[in-house]
Amino acid sequence: MPEAVQAVPVLDDLRRESEELDQLVGGLEGERWTLPTPADGWTVAHQIAHLAWTDQAALTAVTDGDAFGRLVEAALAAPESFVDDGAAEGAELPPGELLARWRAGRDALLEALTAAPRGTRFPWYGPPMSATSMATARLMETWAHGQDVADALGVTRAPTDRLRHVAHIGVRARDFSFGVRGLSAPDDLFRVELQLPSGEPWVSGPEDAGQRVTGPALDFCLLVTQRAHRDDLAVRAEGADAERWLGIAQAFAGPAGVGRPAKNGKDAQEPRP
Repeated sequence: MPEAVQAVPVLDDLRRESEELDQLVGGLEGERWTLPTPADGWTVAHQIAHLAWTDQAALTAVTDGDAFGRLVEAALAAPESFVDDGAAEGAELPPGELLARWRAGRDALLEALTAAPRGTRFPWYGPPMSATSMATARLMETWAHGQDVADALGVTRAPTDRLRHVAHIGVRARDFSFGVRGLSAPDDLFRVELQLPSGEPWVSGPEDAGQRVTGPALDFCLLVTQRAHRDDLAVRAEGADAERWLGIAQAFAGPAGVGRPAKNGKDAQEPRP
């Protein structure tokens, strides 16, 4: 029997991240599902429907490569609308049915990722991903869209050290952030030094790097998921290339996002990964 991923910590963290968001929405009354979130045109229901839709796409990628290929073809046929269409379809469901769909899909995905043989890579809308990378990407999206829901409900979430996974994917997406804007990525690695909510450090890159980024992990994660404007965050850059990166960073695939407006009124539009 192939050796499975099983006890990879990110799988447990993905489960906990999903359960925390479930606690926010599980008891919502019907009208609260229609509250607008910072994503233009998306309600709380759209946010959960998007997660359910993407979890199902990930499950298909893990369990049926041919079927996932057909999903990619559908996405290529309607590149401007397929994400919105998936969210809109789910948002029309009664809240109880939408919740049940999201819960069943995320549980099935976790089960499939846990059972996946080590070394297996699965197709995706970008490069193929390992089970660990797939789980990390799902955690990032769950956290980011959970932030949209929390903002809509007026809730301040207590950050956790699960943010290390979001920080990881944010750093890994550095070159993509440049490339999606038609810019050449810097040749050298950056040093990123963050403080997790527990007070523990999280670091990436060579200690003697000339380009550095520092700050709280929460603020860095809000920046790379474009859930807050840089002017409102305590993330600092040392070096011209690091400075440029913080102005365009995004942890999600797809077109370049422009993020949220600053609290001082700078204009921006919320991206939807």
